[in-house]
Amino acid sequence: MTKLLKSRELLLSGIILLMIAGFATRADGFAEPGNLVNIFNDTSILIILALAQMTVILTKSIDLSVAANLAFTGMAVAMTNAAFPDLPLVALIVMALGIGAALGAINGFLVWILQIPPIVVTLGTLTIYRGMAFVLSGGGWVNAHQMTPTFLNVPRTVVFGLPILSWVAILVVLAMGFLLTRTPFGRSAYASGGNPTAAVYAGIDIGRTRFFAFVLSGAMAGLCSYLWVSRYAVAYVDIAAGFELDSVAACVIGGISIAGGIGSVAGAVLGSLFLGVIKNALPVIGISPFAQMAISGVVIILAVVFNARAEAKKGRIILRDRANAEVSA
Repeated sequence: MTKLLKSRELLLSGIILLMIAGFATRADGFAEPGNLVNIFNDTSILIILALAQMTVILTKSIDLSVAANLAFTGMAVAMTNAAFPDLPLVALIVMALGIGAALGAINGFLVWILQIPPIVVTLGTLTIYRGMAFVLSGGGWVNAHQMTPTFLNVPRTVVFGLPILSWVAILVVLAMGFLLTRTPFGRSAYASGGNPTAAVYAGIDIGRTRFFAFVLSGAMAGLCSYLWVSRYAVAYVDIAAGFELDSVAACVIGGISIAGGIGSVAGAVLGSLFLGVIKNALPVIGISPFAQMAISGVVIILAVVFNARAEAKKGRIILRDRANAEVSA
């Protein structure tokens, strides 16, 4: 039992199951398979963005521009679809990935080459990318009737009981799990955030690693831009407003350390699902939007405290073991 409590992922999974069971007593059908599928589908974009954010956080950075990247890229893709309806969907998705990666590369360049703190860079580009979306669209909207049926319907198509949007999220989770645990980039990301000094001695270029983390984060935000616009059938300047904070919150709740170098893909996914269940359940049981914000804030603060205590405990254990070794010697 003690081992289960020490596993952040297992503990969070249990909390999510208890939440679902508790909310089901207040809202009929909440725990039904169909509703759970809808919750997962609603949370799919947050899962992808949380994994993008996690990649950057692992390198001891942060990307507050992911939602603004999503907004600008989504507007560009939606306007392109409206202007050139015969353009293949694959080309639009490649376009979204390319624009998103380019915006991420700007962040990475400023952090790597100019040595500007990531939080300062991404706070600035957050505003810039939102402004670019406004300039591009002239403040206008792209509505469903301006988009092609293929553009809108592909992510909603159900395959083996799940919409394609959900399958995309699952594939991204599997790909990120492989990338971060089985590739040199993943090992470099963990090392860059966990122990930068040791990483340098090991021959890891921390700046380059952070740059590629921002590029990957931007590309995933670009993918989310198409998924968001097609999912909600609208593109406007303020889409996904505040979602950058949700992506950070999902990471923190899932046990990803803001200090870098600690975290897992499973944790980011579970943190996203935790928020997804809360956001779907609270309106159903009659909780006001203001109370929802307060509850979410309390959860985030508790998660940060939990993470800090866990990391401090690990540090004390290391020192204790070292002291024991000295006594033994």
